[in-house]
This record gives sequence, C-alpha cells and structure tokens, in this order.
Amino acid sequence: MTWAIIAIIFKILGAIGLLFITAGVLDKKALRRNYLFVFGGIFLLLYSSYLKDPVFIPLQTIFTLASIYEIYQIKRVRSKE
Repeated sequence: MTWAIIAIIFKILGAIGLLFITAGVLDKKALRRNYLFVFGGIFLLLYSSYLKDPVFIPLQTIFTLASIYEIYQIKRVRSKE
C-alpha cells in the first residue's frame, strides 16, 4: 500500500469521526450521544495519531475517556432505578 493511499484512509477515518461527533451533538438521548462521542473520538484519535499531533492526541484521548466515563455513570444511575 502506498503512502498516498494510507493518507487517504486516515483522512476518511478523521471525517467519519467528525460525522460521529456531529451526530452526537445533535442527538438528544444521553446514552446514544456518548456512544457516538466515543466512536467519533476513537476515529479522530486514529487520525490525530497519524498526524502525530501533540495537541489533539491527548485532547481526543481525554474526550473519549470522558465519554466512556459518562456512559458508565448513566448506566450506573439507570441500574439503581
């Protein structure tokens, strides 16, 4: 696989991540919104890692972990109801 194809693949992953996060922002259901954030964050983390961006790699890591924690909190509250 050539470097040009690899670059295109990572750009597509980044675009998919952006679409997932945009869908999450527009979604009204908290649990589904956070799942969209997790998937979007992972795709953008892959793209950021490809770019070796020292700002966006930790940003996406924290964003994704925060969304995972929010899913945990939502499920914990719902299990008590």
